[in-house]
Amino acid sequence: MRRHQAVNIVGGIAGGLAGSFVMEHLQRALGRLSHDVGGAPGGGGQQYRQPQGEPSTYKAADVVAKATTGHPVPESKKPLAGAAVHYAFGSAMGAIYGAAAARNPDVTSGWGIPFGASVWLIADELGMPALGLAPPPSAHPARDHATTLASHLLFGAVLECVRRSVVTILRP
Repeated sequence: MRRHQAVNIVGGIAGGLAGSFVMEHLQRALGRLSHDVGGAPGGGGQQYRQPQGEPSTYKAADVVAKATTGHPVPESKKPLAGAAVHYAFGSAMGAIYGAAAARNPDVTSGWGIPFGASVWLIADELGMPALGLAPPPSAHPARDHATTLASHLLFGAVLECVRRSVVTILRP
């Protein structure tokens, strides 16, 4: 059982990283259609939302930097720091998903899409504003919510596809 759980967690981490990558690139592709819906460089798929102006990942990186070094992230390093936050969070969510999938395979019904929706709701819509890293959801137009929801649904689907592939490859 421990190997089964470890394999699912490893698959979840790989899936979370892949999902984060695809999510960010979806937002960049949308940005080529319209700057209003495009993602910020290193923003982990987050738009330059107004009135936010700066992605939550940049703000979270500043919080970590100030807590560890006493200084904020320099402007020139914010895209890299924001990407690090996004990929760390995505891999952590993937590890949680993988552990849950090992304990209860029903978690994977819907091919990760319900999980992606849950991450969007809990992290983006509720968590970031609660932590003071983003304005409340009511401050953003419906278009912003729709594009971030779409990118999180894609995150969940990619997460599950990669997790399943890793489990299949590493299965004893």
